[in-house]
Amino acid sequence: MKWIQNFYSVGLKRNVNAKFNYGQQQYDFDSGVLTFISPLQFLKVEINPDVKVEPTGWLLLIHPDFLWGTSLAKKIKSYDFFQYAVNEALFLSDKEENVIVDILRNIEKEYQSNIDKFSQELIVAQIELLLIYAERYYERQFITRKKTSHEILDRFEEILSGYFQNEQFINNGIPTVKAIAEKMNISPNYLGSLLRIHTRQNTQQHIQNKIIEYAKERLSTTALSVSEIAYELGFEHPQSFSKLFKQKTSQSPLEFRSFFS
Repeated sequence: MKWIQNFYSVGLKRNVNAKFNYGQQQYDFDSGVLTFISPLQFLKVEINPDVKVEPTGWLLLIHPDFLWGTSLAKKIKSYDFFQYAVNEALFLSDKEENVIVDILRNIEKEYQSNIDKFSQELIVAQIELLLIYAERYYERQFITRKKTSHEILDRFEEILSGYFQNEQFINNGIPTVKAIAEKMNISPNYLGSLLRIHTRQNTQQHIQNKIIEYAKERLSTTALSVSEIAYELGFEHPQSFSKLFKQKTSQSPLEFRSFFS
């Protein structure tokens, strides 16, 4: 079964007897129950006919038009868990699940009561509260699910180092956040979130650190000029390379090289 939906979807589901693909990758239900899907995303579900269980839980569908005129209309796009290309369902402790279910019940009660001029504001406030809690719980999950996170970090380091070991940047330019994320089959936002949680640096900072590491090697072991090294690294202008080098090391490339003369 395949479809494209027009809603923001928040699902709290148990007993999922299906393979569920969101975008290019399978949604990981292994340790989680709470899922998030943004509008106009390609979905594919393959139900396992051999498993006879009834899924239980909640499904909250939010049409984007409902959010117009509210602060959440723009802010909802900033929540990374709606944008991941590889998705982990959010694991919830019993206490956390009770918090989310209470909010969903409040939304249900407000939706089913008499509609008045306060209804939209109250429902949107509850939705935003749910998303804030989800953001807190996802950050906790990045830390507690160490095996999965560290496998992704190891893969990131492998791919990034590969650019410099094979000198791909000479022909392709400096590796971009988007290019690395695509090689990992995850979104730039997911990768950035994971790196910030575990390393306190974003993806671009890691790329820059690797550039400086390679530049130091070339400055200290070759007779190439600063301009030649800059072009070799994929910089169109040597001044941009020198500026980045000084920003990261508090030295110009020539000052760094002078220690090895």
